[in-house]
Amino acid sequence: MNWGNKLLVTFIVFGAGMLYLVYRSVNTNYELVEKDYYKSELRYQQVIDGSNRANQLSSPVKIMQTDAGITLELPVEMKNKNISGDVWFYCAYDQTKDKKFPLQLSPEGIQVFQPTAISAGNYTVKISWSDDGKTYFSEKNLSVL
Repeated sequence: MNWGNKLLVTFIVFGAGMLYLVYRSVNTNYELVEKDYYKSELRYQQVIDGSNRANQLSSPVKIMQTDAGITLELPVEMKNKNISGDVWFYCAYDQTKDKKFPLQLSPEGIQVFQPTAISAGNYTVKISWSDDGKTYFSEKNLSVL
């Protein structure tokens, strides 16, 4: 094989490699935590303030998996109050598993999520709620089996 053929083979291999990299980059799925992450970043001070308020409560938010489902329990101070908010099950590696539920507590401050509502995986559960104009925020890690 002469030097001209070697040069031609080198260019063909280089071109094929570049085409493969372009193909891979076009078909790569890039997931963002949130679509409007810039807006949520501007409101992050509210999350910090809510976390500080939640840390000042008598006990932390509890979330656990039982046979009946996933149980969320707010601290004692939140019992028998008119609370509104939401619970976000955030899966960092697969946004199709993300679930957001409205906070619908019993008078005892407990909410049970059905086991079929949340698929198996590792989640960061983000709980945000408000009571009497004060906002609270808490994050817990949960492995759903």
